Amino acid sequence: MYRGEMLGYSILKESDLDQVHEATLEILDKTGIKVLSKRARDIYAEAGCTVDELSKTVKIPPCIVGDAVDSAPERVLLAARDRNNDIVLEGEKVYFKNFATGIKVIDPHSGNCRDSTKEDLGNIARFCDAVEEVDFFTLAVSAGDIPLEVRELHEAEVVLSNTSKHFSHDTHSISSIRRFLEMASAIAGGREKLRERPVVSLGTCPVSPLELHEECTDLIIEAAQAGVPVNILSMGLAGATTPVTMAGTLVVTNAEVLGGIILAQLVSRETPVIYGTSNTIMDLKHTTAPVGAPEHAMFSAAVGQLGQYYGIPTNVGGT
Repeated sequence: MYRGEMLGYSILKESDLDQVHEATLEILDKTGIKVLSKRARDIYAEAGCTVDELSKTVKIPPCIVGDAVDSAPERVLLAARDRNNDIVLEGEKVYFKNFATGIKVIDPHSGNCRDSTKEDLGNIARFCDAVEEVDFFTLAVSAGDIPLEVRELHEAEVVLSNTSKHFSHDTHSISSIRRFLEMASAIAGGREKLRERPVVSLGTCPVSPLELHEECTDLIIEAAQAGVPVNILSMGLAGATTPVTMAGTLVVTNAEVLGGIILAQLVSRETPVIYGTSNTIMDLKHTTAPVGAPEHAMFSAAVGQLGQYYGIPTNVGGT
């Protein structure tokens, strides 16, 4: 079941990974995760999970966890409109994308800090397209000048018009998800072509602790049905939304991410998935989430090992 070979910097020993995994299995089986979507709960129930409709809790037995991990591909293609920019996530390969999602920019003309716009997003996408060190693109800044109801589609349109690289997008409403996939299909040459060469991927975040909200599960289901990669990224905040210890946070967020990966595999086996994290600590003095904290890098290193442990490509945040 566990296919990874430990590569690079190892913050956890093999026995530590085993303990994180065993504790995660216990949480998924005994405590469960809250799944707010009836559509998603029905998928879990049909597969043999125990579902409590009153509390909306899903308990996942170890055999289903193991089967889902085994069916998740070790190799994930992130295709690009320009084939020279294709990347393949596997083994010890490392790629870089820009950080997301800012809401402010320093105006290049006035030097003033202001809200970001759709034009800014297009300009940044075009800039990153020209920078060799950026391997694929995610939403750098928000199009703050576009009404919220249609903002995600405008963001997708301006990025897709300004990059030849793979685009990883976080959409929320089910209508936006489906329309974004229609846009990607038009670029790829149809739904089956998009499945063969996914020029886009989708991303979503569980809510710590141990909750998959409706927008999260809708996105996972739609991505699995379309056959495009989906990045399930937990943002546990140690000392706030997750236990204050690194071990405790890793167990909780591992359960969240695996819960999403399991759903994707139940919808369609061999759905390409990415194990994501941007865990950090809670700054108890300033009540902030410092992504530049040393613990953030430690969490990222540990999750890289967990990805190798499960044989699933990982995506970690950094500054």
